[in-house]
Amino acid sequence: MTDMSVSDAAVQDMDGDFSVAKAKGRYRRFKVDLWATSVNDVEIGIMRQTQHRAKTSQFTKDMDVIGQIRDADNNRTGILAYRYGLWKKEGAKKRLVIKLFTDKMYWRATMDMMVGRSLQLTHGADGVPVTAYSMNIARTEQVIQIERSADKWWFWPEKFSFFILDDKGPRYYKLKQNLLSIGRDYILYDQRDRRIGYLDGKLVSFGGLWKVKVLATEDDPKLDAAIQLFCGHLRFNKAARRHVKSMADDIRAGKIEPSLDHYEKDLYMNPRRTR
Repeated sequence: MTDMSVSDAAVQDMDGDFSVAKAKGRYRRFKVDLWATSVNDVEIGIMRQTQHRAKTSQFTKDMDVIGQIRDADNNRTGILAYRYGLWKKEGAKKRLVIKLFTDKMYWRATMDMMVGRSLQLTHGADGVPVTAYSMNIARTEQVIQIERSADKWWFWPEKFSFFILDDKGPRYYKLKQNLLSIGRDYILYDQRDRRIGYLDGKLVSFGGLWKVKVLATEDDPKLDAAIQLFCGHLRFNKAARRHVKSMADDIRAGKIEPSLDHYEKDLYMNPRRTR
């Protein structure tokens, strides 16, 4: 089973709370708090890792918990973890996989780095590193694609884009880095280029802390999950760009032959193909 599978794993984990973050007044607010070390109350203790794996097959043996989600009342509502085993590998097998769990460790969503797609976009952008990710959210049929914009020059703000399907059709979003801020801040725009949210990055946190606010009218748990995974990925953002840039340069110079991890290959396959 690949990291993006939603079949048996999603059904197994339906006990997870998928509630929307609390809205106070005009905004819905939550925090994404990344820890500086692996010393935390989620992993410390005898058999804790085994207990997590017993609750969900999505918590693999190489998972490392890196942070938490807290609501407006400072209650923990979610846990972020990543597959350190994949991230330690070399070449195309090195992939960033971040997972979001509820506070009771039931799977909610996964963010997969798509190395093949990233290299394709980087090649088309003449070497500008363009990272691409796929998000798979529980109880959702759509696989959300989020990608860094190739329209990036020195001192220009970094931008990511994605869309979410609902009953009314696609809704398009853009996350644009705020270069005028002190921390790693991003502004969330809707398809009409209106500011509908803000990711306020705090420098005082060693691991990474983002105070997020989204207009209460944008009431969608899928959007919340996408933002939470995006904040988790920011810890690895520079390293991911360097990884893609290095691979693209080596392929262009003929130093390596293009290849992909077999799990990632499966994500590109036609789901209707004959097996």
